[in-house]
Amino acid sequence: MKLHLTLSLLLLSTTTAFAQKIDLTASIDKRSDATWNAAKQIWGFAEPGYQETKSSALLADMLEKAGFTVERGIAKMPTAFTASYGKGAPVIAILGEYDALPELAQSTDPFRQKLKEGNGYGHGCGHHLFGTASASACIALKEQIEKGNIKGTVRFYGCPAEEGGGAKAFMVRDGYFKDVDICLHWHPGNRNVAGEGASLARMAVKFRFTGKAAHAAGSPDLGRSALDAVQLTCHAAELLREHTPDGTRIHHVITHGGGGAPNVVPETAEVYFYIRHPKGDIVSKLYPRLLKCAQGAELATETKLEVKYEGGIMEILPNDSLAQITRNNLAKLNDLAFDAEEEKFALRVQETFDEKTPLASIKNVFGAGGPGRGSTDVGDVSWVVPTNGFSTVCFVPGSAGHSWQNVAASGTSIGRKGMQLAAKTMAATAWDIFADPKIIETAREEHKRQLNGRKYLSLMGKDQPPPLDYRNNK
Repeated sequence: MKLHLTLSLLLLSTTTAFAQKIDLTASIDKRSDATWNAAKQIWGFAEPGYQETKSSALLADMLEKAGFTVERGIAKMPTAFTASYGKGAPVIAILGEYDALPELAQSTDPFRQKLKEGNGYGHGCGHHLFGTASASACIALKEQIEKGNIKGTVRFYGCPAEEGGGAKAFMVRDGYFKDVDICLHWHPGNRNVAGEGASLARMAVKFRFTGKAAHAAGSPDLGRSALDAVQLTCHAAELLREHTPDGTRIHHVITHGGGGAPNVVPETAEVYFYIRHPKGDIVSKLYPRLLKCAQGAELATETKLEVKYEGGIMEILPNDSLAQITRNNLAKLNDLAFDAEEEKFALRVQETFDEKTPLASIKNVFGAGGPGRGSTDVGDVSWVVPTNGFSTVCFVPGSAGHSWQNVAASGTSIGRKGMQLAAKTMAATAWDIFADPKIIETAREEHKRQLNGRKYLSLMGKDQPPPLDYRNNK
């Protein structure tokens, strides 16, 4: 009799938990049109990092209207905010991003569009989907807290300028994650991937040179070329690459100046560098060496060097225990399928690829394997709190990152379906963590092993303000 009663209670508990998870997905489906409308608006805004005033306000207003307590302009960043609901522990953080990338035409056409005016910002990384799906998941979880089915706090982090601005590192530095138990995030992708490989740590710096203008033929001896200084810096960096640790990436663009006519010695010029490596401590050691390249160019060209150090971000510390839970939810919830129009669109986009990936791959869920080759400021968060991420198919399988193909696909129903799957997976994973305290305990133990006695040391300067003008190349 006692065994029968125990089994009955266990069955009732399991059935109740399953029903509550069904409520989560139903809540997300109910808001599907509103969520997609928000995503499309942000896609249309296509705002640069730290300038996402419309995108940030849209998401903050949405969550405030849903009953969240919103704190805007956090960590000295006008477009950063938090939105919290509930009280007490555990505190589950869910990240959302919304900045766009330069040099990408904003179009849903399956062929390359010409850039219009300016830098042609576009959502080549799908951050319009990222922020809205995360917000939808938070609202679904809020409803479960409100009903008393789970206890604790869900907190959305509105994160600007992921693409090079390092906003999350400033949030970490200013203590905005100090009470968080677990942090979850996701990202649009060309595959469904549960868990994450380690990313690359990264630092950024702009070297701006000022010389003297002069007639390049009539009086070149009176001129001092800022463009020469940039070219010497770049050449020195090329030579430096041979003498750096394996896995190092050094890349650059010329962002300002360099002259307007061949017969005028260029007075100003600026070059923008990234250094990446799988380990943040290596990046911090490489920066002084790159700085010497610019200082040498300054000396050789008799120009004046201005250094605009934008700081850096750490590599991600993966958490496999959280990844397993995410993988189970993503596999169960994955219902992605292209209809006839979506398949036609995808095949047309794939005509621009060198290699084709089967469209049927959207049915699969892959585990994260090997070190990542990109960088994200989620890395800084992962050093202070157990963190896990995943991706869902929002782009055409086989698409390159940061591409016009991603802009196009993520503005169509392909992006919408992936966004919905992400919201459901995020909500289900957070629900599991709220419901089972042992998950947090296990994740913390793994996090401690990953740190292995190391302390988090930000690559940002101690008193460095957020580089709010880093997308300003004038």
